[in-house]
Amino acid sequence: MEDVLELYAEAPDETRPVVCMDELSKELHGHAAEPMAAAPGRPAKEDYEYKRNGTGNVFLLLCPLLGWRHMEVTERRGYLEFAQLMKDLVDVRFPKAETIRVVLDNLNTHVFGALYEAFTPEEARRIARKLEFHYTPKHGSWLNMAEMEFSVLSRQCLDRRIATVQELADAIAAWEQQRNEARTKIEWSFRIADARRKLHWIYPS
Repeated sequence: MEDVLELYAEAPDETRPVVCMDELSKELHGHAAEPMAAAPGRPAKEDYEYKRNGTGNVFLLLCPLLGWRHMEVTERRGYLEFAQLMKDLVDVRFPKAETIRVVLDNLNTHVFGALYEAFTPEEARRIARKLEFHYTPKHGSWLNMAEMEFSVLSRQCLDRRIATVQELADAIAAWEQQRNEARTKIEWSFRIADARRKLHWIYPS
């Protein structure tokens, strides 16, 4: 916990950015009956019944101190998808960074071994050398600021029926662009001193 809080207390540094990473599963629901568009004097209507169309996975990369975020929508989540996300983070998102500090939870796919599943050993090692993983505690995923961003995304963009992975990707891309253009940041105020005072029972006595 204190390791993550120390990262959040640092000043922004584009050569050593702090990037919060998380993922979200979104159920895809199609219409069981054709919805009725709004008309003069009549609101739009849609049947409460829906068709299950599986799920879509949303990966989030969030640099809260720089007001930047990027999301990738995939049909599944696993080692290969995570590895590709990390390669994109290193080569496309922050190619000039010396080290990228990634805050993430302890999901079994969030490991350097995923890089070796996806790429040659030489390529995997090249990517891994640019990354530092900082894991949140087992029951402390709330320390990952990406969860806060997902909460906003869910309220502003995902609180409606979405039928396909492509529709999900289009909706999220539009939302992401607006947030990035506004350079929306997260002001994190919970510090190590606060943790030691408010969460004193988790410390040895």
